[in-house]
Amino acid sequence: MLRRWFSIGTLLLGAIAASASSELAQAQIEPIRIGFLTVRTGPLAAGGRQMEEGIQTFLQERNYTLAGRKVELIIVDTGGNPVGAKTKTQELVERNKVHVIIGPLATFEALAIDDYIKEARVPLITPTSAAQNDLAQQKRNDFVLHAVGTAAQPMHALGEYAAKKLGYKRVATIADDFTYGHEGEAGFQQTFEDNGGKVVQKLWSPLNAVDYGSYLGDIKRNVDAVYAGFAGANGLRFLRQFNEYGLKSKIAVLGNPTCVDEGVLKNMGDEALGVVTASWYTATIDTPDNKRFVQAVQDEYKVVPGFYTAGTYTAGLFLEEALNALNGKFEDNAAFMRALHNVRLTRGPMGPIRLDEYGKPILTIYIRKVERKDGVLVNTIIETIPDVSQFWKYDPKQFLASPTYSRDYPTSKNLE
Repeated sequence: MLRRWFSIGTLLLGAIAASASSELAQAQIEPIRIGFLTVRTGPLAAGGRQMEEGIQTFLQERNYTLAGRKVELIIVDTGGNPVGAKTKTQELVERNKVHVIIGPLATFEALAIDDYIKEARVPLITPTSAAQNDLAQQKRNDFVLHAVGTAAQPMHALGEYAAKKLGYKRVATIADDFTYGHEGEAGFQQTFEDNGGKVVQKLWSPLNAVDYGSYLGDIKRNVDAVYAGFAGANGLRFLRQFNEYGLKSKIAVLGNPTCVDEGVLKNMGDEALGVVTASWYTATIDTPDNKRFVQAVQDEYKVVPGFYTAGTYTAGLFLEEALNALNGKFEDNAAFMRALHNVRLTRGPMGPIRLDEYGKPILTIYIRKVERKDGVLVNTIIETIPDVSQFWKYDPKQFLASPTYSRDYPTSKNLE
C-alpha cells in the first residue's frame, strides 16, 4: 500500500513539475504584443499613414521577430483626438494585454493618456508626439519614453539660426492652435529674441483650417520672415495660399519640422522653394543607415519617408535595443523599463540618440532648405547641429524654473 501511494505521489509531483515546466516554456515563447496608436481618419491621417509605413518597414526587415521573440502588432485608430486616444489605449492594455505601446501621433493625444499609462505601468514609446512641459519636464512620467525630440527642440536651433545666420530682425508667427503648435512657436520665439530678433506678431489658426485668407490678410508686411508652425496637410495649404496672395516674393518663410515634411512636400510646387526649417530628420541625411531606410520605404511604399516614418522606425529601434539587452525577457517590467531608459542608439536613419534624465532624446538637429534637385523638391541640409538637448544651451534648472512653453507663453514685449 505504501509503495502504491508513493508511486501515485511521484506521478503527481511529476505531473505538477511537467505542468510548471510547460507554463514556463509557454511564457518564454509568448510573443511580445505591441500596441500601435495611429491616426487613420481626420486631418492628421497622412501622418498616421507614414507612422504605419515606418513600423511595418522596421518589423518586415526583422521578420516580425525581436530578440528571438515573435511580435504581434495590434494597430488601432485614435481618430486623432484625446478621447479616442484614451479609449484605444485602455483597450490595448485591458483587452489585448499589450506589453508595450508605440504612439500616438499628436501631442494632445499623448497628454490625454499620460496618467493612464502611469497607472497601468505599460511602457509607451512616442515616435512623433513632441510634448515638452507635461510629459518630459515638470510632470515627468518614467513609463513614457520619447524616440524624437520636443516640439521646441528643433525650433530652438531655428530661432538662433534665423537671428544669427540669416540676420532676420522682425518675424511674424502663425501656427496650428494646439499643443504642438504652441510649444514649437514658443521655442522659436525664445531663442530668436535671445539673439536679438523680435517676434512682432503671433497668429493662431485651427487645426482643421482650410482657408488661411483672413490670416494672410493680417500678416504684417514689414517683417523679414513668417514662422509657419503647421502639422498634417496644413503646411501645404498655407504655403499655397501664401504664394497666391503674392507674399512669397516679399517675405521669407521659416517652418517647423512638419511644415514641409517629405510626406507633404511631394504634393507641393514652387511655393515651397526656399522655405527654411529645422528637424531631427530629413530624407537627405547622407549616411548608409538612412540611405538603406529611404530605399526600403521607397521600394515598399513608393514614397520618400519623412518625420513620422523615421520617428516610428526609430521607436522600433529603441524597443529592439532594450529587448536585446534583456535577451528578449521583457516579462520583468522593472528591468524592461531600465533597459529602455538605458538605450544608446548608434544606428538608424536619424543618427546617434541617447536619452537625458527626463527620458527625452539628445540628438542631431538639421537646418534644412527646400530646393529642387533632378526635378524633385527636397529638404537640403544647410547646417548640422549635433547633441541637441531639450534644454538647448540653457541651464536645465533655470529652464525648468521659467514659464512653460504654451499658447500663453509670455507675450513678447515686441508685439505690435
